[in-house]
Amino acid sequence: MTALFLLGMLLALLFIGVPVAVSLGLASLLTMLLFGDQSLLSNAQKFFHTMHVYPLLAVPFFILAGAFMTTGGVARRMIDFANALVGHFRGGLAMAALLASAFFAAVSGSAPATVVAVGSVMIGGMVASGYTKKFAAGVVCNSGTLGILIPPSLVMVVYGAITESSIGRLFIAGVLPGIILTLVMMVTLMVIAKRQNMPRQERASFRKVVKTFREAIWGLMLVVIILGGIYAGIFTPTEAAAVSAVYAFFIAVYVYKDITIKHVPEVLIEASRITVMLMFIIANAFTFAFLLTTEQIPQIASTFLVDLGLPVWGFLLLLNVLLLVAGNFMEPTSVVLILTPIVFPIAMDMGIDPIHLGILMIVNMQIGLVTPPVGLNLFVTAGIANMSLDETIRATFPWLIVLLAVLLLITFVPWISLVVPNLLLN
Repeated sequence: MTALFLLGMLLALLFIGVPVAVSLGLASLLTMLLFGDQSLLSNAQKFFHTMHVYPLLAVPFFILAGAFMTTGGVARRMIDFANALVGHFRGGLAMAALLASAFFAAVSGSAPATVVAVGSVMIGGMVASGYTKKFAAGVVCNSGTLGILIPPSLVMVVYGAITESSIGRLFIAGVLPGIILTLVMMVTLMVIAKRQNMPRQERASFRKVVKTFREAIWGLMLVVIILGGIYAGIFTPTEAAAVSAVYAFFIAVYVYKDITIKHVPEVLIEASRITVMLMFIIANAFTFAFLLTTEQIPQIASTFLVDLGLPVWGFLLLLNVLLLVAGNFMEPTSVVLILTPIVFPIAMDMGIDPIHLGILMIVNMQIGLVTPPVGLNLFVTAGIANMSLDETIRATFPWLIVLLAVLLLITFVPWISLVVPNLLLN
């Protein structure tokens, strides 16, 4: 009865439009008051205990690093470098947008930020070069999803904190799936460009390629510092987040000089707003997860699935469907926070690797970013491209086939998620 009330109250609050954080907290609070043996004091202690979960210290630092990268001209330099590399191919400007999104995803850790940084420059440029606005918006919206798969990723940090999995392994595990998705989308672009005879630019000289690379190298080095430092054992993922924030501040203010010291407080305030919002969701979600565990909901669900006799592949297929549906109505962090405490124990009982499970969930969340009604990338792209939401959805829909194909590949070939961390960290 308690479990049904808890889950029913959460779904009811979400259905009537109550924000996710408030829905999680209110459902937990009402369940404690009506059915639980815990006092409100224990609820408050659990809420504030979340602030002392060490891996979550990475969240504000990565947000701050992303804020400096987005505010400065890092994205523009990466776009110039990507354009110099692939702009001469047919459809090269679209490929440059995709490649620039992959580059910027590796330093921002945010899908919407990637869409803003790349789309604000590339959509207009593609339209001016003869591409349709619909095509340009579809490319940028979908390539922006790489922001939560290619490390550093805030969703990976949250998943790692909930499951006590190695965030370093998750970061490194996201590299190969991110590269595969980028290559698959690049090949798709090449096929479309050839069939539709899309425009190409003049081949950049070797000197220009070197020049744009030298200008972009300071930004690109961020992911090298993060992954290299973790792999070499120089610092933990949480410490890497702090290093990335300091490094991003240094290159934005003193190397590129796109912002001055007097603008730094504005960046800090913006990063603080995002951090407070996200940590409030996380704190309420940890309380919700505590109640789920107390009421043994994961164990009940695990027993139910075992009794069904589902094989591992059947469970993974069912999990994909569940995550895709949830991703249509909630943003990625919320889905991970709510569903991970339920599905993680089941996956462990079935012998599924926690790192593989984490990458699988994140790829599902990528798809949720470009599916209505609450796909964040859809709203951001619509605003940047000055298109209606309906037009943006139609522009991004064909790319769902590519994302779903890669999702199935990652689901049933765990090697893709595990080979790099196993080679480097074992």
